[in-house]
Amino acid sequence: MNERAYFDWNATAPLRPEARAAMVAALGLTGNASSVHAEGRAARQLIENARVQVAALLGAEASHVTFTSGATEANMLALSPAVTTGGRKGLRGKLFFAATEHPSVRAGGRFPADKIEELAVGRDGLVDLHALKEALAGAERPLVSVMLANNETGVIQPIAEIAGIVHEAGGLLHVDAVQGAGRILCRMDELGADLLTLSSHKLGGPQGAGALICGRGIQIEEPLIRGGGQERGLRAGTENVAAIAGFGAACAAALAVRQPAAARMAALRDRLEAGLKAIAPEVVIFGAGAPRLPNTSLFAVPGAKAETALIAFDLSGIALSSGSACSSGKVQVSAVLAAMGVEPELARGALRASLGWTTTENEVDNLLNAWRNVVSSLLKKQTQEGIAA
Repeated sequence: MNERAYFDWNATAPLRPEARAAMVAALGLTGNASSVHAEGRAARQLIENARVQVAALLGAEASHVTFTSGATEANMLALSPAVTTGGRKGLRGKLFFAATEHPSVRAGGRFPADKIEELAVGRDGLVDLHALKEALAGAERPLVSVMLANNETGVIQPIAEIAGIVHEAGGLLHVDAVQGAGRILCRMDELGADLLTLSSHKLGGPQGAGALICGRGIQIEEPLIRGGGQERGLRAGTENVAAIAGFGAACAAALAVRQPAAARMAALRDRLEAGLKAIAPEVVIFGAGAPRLPNTSLFAVPGAKAETALIAFDLSGIALSSGSACSSGKVQVSAVLAAMGVEPELARGALRASLGWTTTENEVDNLLNAWRNVVSSLLKKQTQEGIAA
């Protein structure tokens, strides 16, 4: 039997060696980062070093980075009417978000239910810019949330163009950069983002750490967790020093190899998709007509069921996903594909292969061999059902 091949990097990436080393070193420290003695200062130094590393990945200022327990919490902190910008207190308008956003954004953050509105996307998964302009017409200081790259399809949004539309309407833009950071160029100044959120474990850091980065002049006035005043009063509680140190090290490692890693993953992704089509010409690759992450492919064959295919792949030593891993492990019709207008029957068969910096050609070929067996079993079943009918 072949060694197992991991193709679920968008759900969580393996821990980078640099992150592991940073965490082990941090676990050897004793002090509380809020203490003034030498032990406390040593812990504080690790946190501040990590803050610089996270900021460097985004071309941001370290003082604008707030650490959280993950991107879901960071999104909750960011999506608040209590934002100060340019001396103006609070956002008065609605929260607008793309229909393909992560569930933590679609939940609306800290906006009341009657102050949130969904923005349509096209069949390619891209935000309808005309609809965005119409939605913001007459809106008073709104907050708009659009992710940089979709976790299921890999579709990359035209964030800089969206930022121009939002700012012209007097609003602010929040960008969930969880999937894009470390894989594609992701600088806050070039994106035009006012608020940006990250997750450690998506780019090779540990689970349980994330960050909110605020643009210059942007402040969150309402803390998410009150208490001891850590993270400039926005996120109280003793810091997870080891996880934060690992997060920072992962950001530094990702930045150092981003361009060659992206080119390598894109070549492997293209090899995979060419193989999928050669085996099953009827395969549908979602978002293929739009710019996509170099490591992500979401595909389906009409008539296939994701549950059956995932089991077959797993038994063949291949770890895939049916889409987002944020739905309690259950296979269900993707809200992202529904927003893109994909027929439910086709969406039920969607499989996501997401690659990483250690993925090999041999692993891609093993996936394709398993795919050949899955498609063969599907055709055999369809033939038997046809005869029985």
